[in-house]
Amino acid sequence: MNTHVTDLPSLLGTARVLAESFAETAAHYDATGAFPFANFQALFDSGLLTLTAPKAYGGAGRGLVDAQAVISEIARGEASTGLVLAMNYFQNANMARPTQWPSHVAAAVVRRSLEEVTLLNAAQAEPNIGSPSHGALPETRARLVEGTWRITGRKAYVTGQPGLAFAAVFAVTEEDDPRLSHFLVPLDAPGIRIIETWNATGMRATASHDIIFDNVAVPLDHRLDDQPAEGGVKRDETSMAWASILIASVYDGIARSARDWIVDFVKNRVPGSLGAPLASVPRIRDAIGDIEVRLITNARLLRSVAEDVDAGLPLGPAPASVRHVVIENAFAVTSLALELGGNPGVSRANPLERHHRNALTGRAHAPQGNLIRGIAARAILD
Repeated sequence: MNTHVTDLPSLLGTARVLAESFAETAAHYDATGAFPFANFQALFDSGLLTLTAPKAYGGAGRGLVDAQAVISEIARGEASTGLVLAMNYFQNANMARPTQWPSHVAAAVVRRSLEEVTLLNAAQAEPNIGSPSHGALPETRARLVEGTWRITGRKAYVTGQPGLAFAAVFAVTEEDDPRLSHFLVPLDAPGIRIIETWNATGMRATASHDIIFDNVAVPLDHRLDDQPAEGGVKRDETSMAWASILIASVYDGIARSARDWIVDFVKNRVPGSLGAPLASVPRIRDAIGDIEVRLITNARLLRSVAEDVDAGLPLGPAPASVRHVVIENAFAVTSLALELGGNPGVSRANPLERHHRNALTGRAHAPQGNLIRGIAARAILD
């Protein structure tokens, strides 16, 4: 982490400059689906890549309040970069939890992250079972062979795949008493094959392709966590709060970028039949007000939960609920902006339609809205 970036305003100033630069090439990455390697080099050069890595190993050790604000700003410039960075921040933050990462493995990964671009993400979803959040155990297996773990299986929707150095692969061990574990796998290891499956409507530059693991050797000490398989998937409350708030922050950033474009459009568009800017029309002012109310709400919700996480307070269903509301607000914001933008809004010459496609992708993240509402219902009814 650069030593001159010490407080949140400085962090946001750095992120804002980068986001403005990323916005200039965002249309290119959206059109091609290419992974934005240059953006991550710029993030590394700025010191922002290791923002949440544990301070004990040389990272900045910043909390969720700071990470949330930075992610929203970066996603405002280029959404796919924001999502991959969010996943990286989440994995780096997990290193500080002794139940998640062996300390010597975490220290080695952070050392590498300080020397070169080193991106991390989990590999959890699978073609046959979808996300583990639905309750099914992974089909990916880990077996002990001559002092190493051997990983075999196929993972889907691995966000940022071309840029990842490591993946935390979720698997069931082949033992008398099977366990559920994540295994830290270097993605240049023998036995790994990439299937380029990602061709989504939005968030195209995340390049979230499938990865096939064929008897991939992993050291014994690269098992990151451990729980009995018979009990099903259980999630750490703090980890899930980080994931919820960082993912929501990406879509908040997308919505803010859409707001910026439509505000500029209605202030400067003067139809001949009106003889005044569109911003003078009452219904348009009302819609802009609706957009702003949603974004103010998003900012307050995200900050509030992030502060609770950093303070170590009980969380319950709040982080997932806030994620749900923020993503729905982001989709509503981009929909309203498209309605106001008319033909220029849906033109690929302008970024608004891209923001809308990106915001739509937020609804695909697991756990999806119906599952989150179910969790909230159980909390109050049961």
